[in-house]
Amino acid sequence: MKTLARALLMMVAGLLWNGLVHAEGGFCPPGTIDHNNGRAAAIVCSPIPGYGQQQAPQQPAEVWQDRYGAIAGDDKKGILGLATDMRAEGAAKDAAMVYCNAKGGVACKVKIAFRNACAAFSTGDTQYTVVARPRLEDAISAGIKGCMDTGDRNCRTALKVCSTPVRVQ
Repeated sequence: MKTLARALLMMVAGLLWNGLVHAEGGFCPPGTIDHNNGRAAAIVCSPIPGYGQQQAPQQPAEVWQDRYGAIAGDDKKGILGLATDMRAEGAAKDAAMVYCNAKGGVACKVKIAFRNACAAFSTGDTQYTVVARPRLEDAISAGIKGCMDTGDRNCRTALKVCSTPVRVQ
């Protein structure tokens, strides 16, 4: 019986002792912690990292959809057909061919297809050049340069188009 009474006394003493322990020391204001647990002559409180701060909501990742374009032409008749902002390269080529044929072309061929870029059709007195680049200014410059590199004169940009990606999220 003495052993049981002693065990109960030890449990009650243990419970009372645990009641004196405080997670934040009990002497510091909310959001701070006492590093000495109130046992030092001077209580030193410091902020609990991240206490009371809300995390900024995470922005969803951007999702972009590619866009395609194409230029088709009939060299003998001087007819061009173009397509832009198509969801697939094949669809852009087909649409450019249909447009070229609809304008009276009989020997239409795809001159260039491009994705998320711009194309420039540059012509001189005797030649033409078709180029695509990520930026419109670069496509125009490359087209004029290509025309001039052939030795042609009076090079100019006759057609410029872009198919840029579309943000879907």
